[in-house]
Amino acid sequence: MTDQPDRLFSQPQPQIRDFVFNEDVVRVFPDMIKRSVPGYPTIVENIGVLAAEFAQANSALYDLGCSLGAVTQSLRRHVKADGCRVIAMDNSTAMVERCREYLHAQDSMFQELLPVEVLEGDILNLAFQPASLVAMNFTLQFIPPQERLGLLQRIRQALLPGGALILSEKLRFEDDSQQALLTDLHIAFKRANGYSELEIAQKRSAIENVMKPDSFEQHRERLHAAGFSQVLPWFQCINFASLIALP
Repeated sequence: MTDQPDRLFSQPQPQIRDFVFNEDVVRVFPDMIKRSVPGYPTIVENIGVLAAEFAQANSALYDLGCSLGAVTQSLRRHVKADGCRVIAMDNSTAMVERCREYLHAQDSMFQELLPVEVLEGDILNLAFQPASLVAMNFTLQFIPPQERLGLLQRIRQALLPGGALILSEKLRFEDDSQQALLTDLHIAFKRANGYSELEIAQKRSAIENVMKPDSFEQHRERLHAAGFSQVLPWFQCINFASLIALP
């Protein structure tokens, strides 16, 4: 369960293949996400803090696109409501296997944690249970754009009154000059975290056909169309943000 430094794109690749959450990525994912996503540790820890304010007794808490379970671990640290359970889901076999290992290690360190079920599968096919909290931490951007509204509608239908969706995403900006500036600042962030120009360029080529970010305006309009009454940004660092959507 030893994590490795991210050097996946450190050597020239004759052909850049689309980014996949496979075993190679899983081995370096904690290092990759920390060095690539501004504010990631703050977002993860505070999703748990926020969730504790919305969690209701005897309800489900969802971590959709759970990867290695960082959000699930945060939920389990902070939520104390009686009878809650966490349902974590990811479509990557490698991620799910490692996530279960991490959660088993968490169980050995802490007592009286929320029960958790880790599922492998497509969240588009998930049958939702009544939920007081749904977290999607940098997940929606990997869902085909035409499927996003339908998924959010199903989440909204599953949410109990007083519940919340916490949605974290990389943002695209409508204004070209703003988009260029924030992109440059994000590259500077990655450069400051030790990534070379080659690594930055090759990673960008690998992920551009896989991850399709939306603007804040698109997120807000889609969430309202899905039936949410309020959409509130609670965190932004460079071009990465997290929103709370209320039913």
